[in-house]
Amino acid sequence: MADDYRQIWVGEDKINLKGLDLAIEEIAQSHAERTDEEIQEALLERLSEKNYIADCARKEYAEALLREFRKFLGQSYEEAPGPSLRIEVLGPGCSQCNHLEQTVKQALSEMGLAASVEHVTDIKEIGKYGLVKTPALMINGRCVVSGTVPPVKKIKELLGKA
Repeated sequence: MADDYRQIWVGEDKINLKGLDLAIEEIAQSHAERTDEEIQEALLERLSEKNYIADCARKEYAEALLREFRKFLGQSYEEAPGPSLRIEVLGPGCSQCNHLEQTVKQALSEMGLAASVEHVTDIKEIGKYGLVKTPALMINGRCVVSGTVPPVKKIKELLGKA
């Protein structure tokens, strides 16, 4: 389990952390009654052993780790802010899927929009969405295109509606 990776939102970025679940389990046993700052410092120290955490990002990591710690304990927590525009391109990595990803990035660039863009290539993950055709484009959790690569103009239109 120590080599497991899990994605969490750190600021506006989705980050993979190695050994997060094990670290939270172990620190929960010894730090459950400690202050938020002590919990954050313990998690940062532990996770820095196997993950790169830049000094300038420690505050955002500390907040994200505390949120995950609170979730684990079943306590109340504040939801991760994340970017307001989340885009997922679903497809196994074929030329069409890659073309859709590039077209989305071009549209975002031309519009000057900030967004989280993730290309999901794992067939099992894609299957969870219940889609039959790829490539597919998800904007904020909603499928807006499936089985085709629309032109940049159409993607801009879809992004504008989001």
